[in-house]
Amino acid sequence: KQKQKQKRFAASSQVDPSLLNFFGNKLVGFTGDPVDPEELGLGFTCRKGLKQESPNQDSWMVLSVAKAFSLYGVFDGHGPGGHEVSHFVKEELPKAIIADSRFRTSSMPAMLRDSFHSMQRLVAAADKSHLLEAQSSGTTCTICVHDHSQKKITIAHVADSTCVLGQYEDPVKRDKLVGYALTRDHKPNLKDEKARIEKAGGRVIHDGFSNHRVYAASGSYPGLNMSRCLGDLVAHSCAGCTCEPEVVERKLKPEDQLLLLCSDGVWEYVTPQEAVDLVGLGGPGEAMASADRLAKLAWDRWLIEEGGLVVDDITALVVYLQHQQQHQPHQAGRPLRK
Repeated sequence: KQKQKQKRFAASSQVDPSLLNFFGNKLVGFTGDPVDPEELGLGFTCRKGLKQESPNQDSWMVLSVAKAFSLYGVFDGHGPGGHEVSHFVKEELPKAIIADSRFRTSSMPAMLRDSFHSMQRLVAAADKSHLLEAQSSGTTCTICVHDHSQKKITIAHVADSTCVLGQYEDPVKRDKLVGYALTRDHKPNLKDEKARIEKAGGRVIHDGFSNHRVYAASGSYPGLNMSRCLGDLVAHSCAGCTCEPEVVERKLKPEDQLLLLCSDGVWEYVTPQEAVDLVGLGGPGEAMASADRLAKLAWDRWLIEEGGLVVDDITALVVYLQHQQQHQPHQAGRPLRK
């Protein structure tokens, strides 16, 4: 009997050069089998911030192979060429992870760490070849491997695109979701991060406003407000930054309902609990609308807190974990858009 082909579905942000399309949704590309993402309990949105000097620098991706695994990733670029770096990492890192022989084995945490270091070298090579600018530009990276057969998620991340879990407080009643972060933001003033930076010859200085920043030993550069990232070649060579990810593994429980991967455009003024409460109002069939509602809440908070002067780019990926486990794509659904 011939083995049935596994359905494959992928969606990701595409290059969008617009400078003035404020709160506009970034272009999306679909490949693989024609599937409505909400059939898989997936929602995503990527909104341009209120910044006239740069395009939307966030990138994101989702990939689902039926009954096997899914990948979810968020990449928040910064610096003059941050949109190029985030797009480059979004394109290359998932392919490197899936192609590695250690993918979905007990060695996956080590493989993910190796993949981030390989990606940093690839970004440096692309910079040297003038394919992108990464001397003073870089990206966050939060990527999650969801193994459906093992009912497990493995998250690797650098910087501050936080991954949040929404879990039912009572597994029986299932009436109250509790939200908490599965990743920590890599900020220079964290005790262990500051120690590593200073040991490598860098300095951590408060900027007089709201951020601690990383500087070289004898210069007023690069001034980065994160301690780990991809790209930012000057910060890595002169100021003690690293691309080494922290890796979290979690065996999923029946009460684990939601996974949110978002750029700090969401988390700057929205708490994990607020996000989970809002997304939890809708079911898997409303995943897209839930992602949009979360983005709108974040946008409104920025306008209030910053007096309408600036809003960061906002990306939200919404994953209904149990729906992902139980449902697989079929041919009826949304046609591919390229």
